[in-house]
Amino acid sequence: MEAVIAVFALLFLLCIGLGAYATVRAVGAAKRGVDRTIEQARRTVEDHTLRAKSFVQIGPAAEIAHLRLALRTSMRATQDALHVGVAEDESLKESLGLFERLSAHGRELDADLRRLESEPDRAELTARLPDLRSRTERITKSADSLRWAVRDRARRFVDDDLGALSDQIDIEADALRHWTPAGPAPAPGHPDEELTRQAITPPSPRPAYPWQKKPRPESTT
Repeated sequence: MEAVIAVFALLFLLCIGLGAYATVRAVGAAKRGVDRTIEQARRTVEDHTLRAKSFVQIGPAAEIAHLRLALRTSMRATQDALHVGVAEDESLKESLGLFERLSAHGRELDADLRRLESEPDRAELTARLPDLRSRTERITKSADSLRWAVRDRARRFVDDDLGALSDQIDIEADALRHWTPAGPAPAPGHPDEELTRQAITPPSPRPAYPWQKKPRPESTT
């Protein structure tokens, strides 16, 4: 009796432990989802703010906002393309590693541009703009090149698969268009023998397809 009670107690504690673990996992997943939503909303608001600054402001401040927007747009598009591609093509892991290294330079440049947004010395901003513009162009050019290479690779795989499928369909279509005439029909046997054969081996039912019309019921009148 004590052994049965101990077993039930152990099962009860195990259920409690599994329930607590599942609750913690669910809470953690929900928290990560909320964090991602907040981060995405924050990025969207910041992008719209930069776009507005690039149109409303003039001079170095407007160009800095434009550089930040171009940098963030290019890096985010490349990141999305790589993460989607690496899920289907593991050979892109090396490309993803190169992008992570490029992202470090991109984050550093974005931080520099953000600090210069509040710089009151316009002469200093004007002096720094050529270097900032050059760094932005180099990073975005590398990101764009990597992104388009990933897309070209995926499209090439799709084109190769479609080409192979088209060749197989052409071969099958040619085979369907060539047929040989049927040979002479065998001489009919005795009627009793034919009935006996049909009784022993009844004909197999014909396959039904969804596009066929249902047979009408026979009239009983």
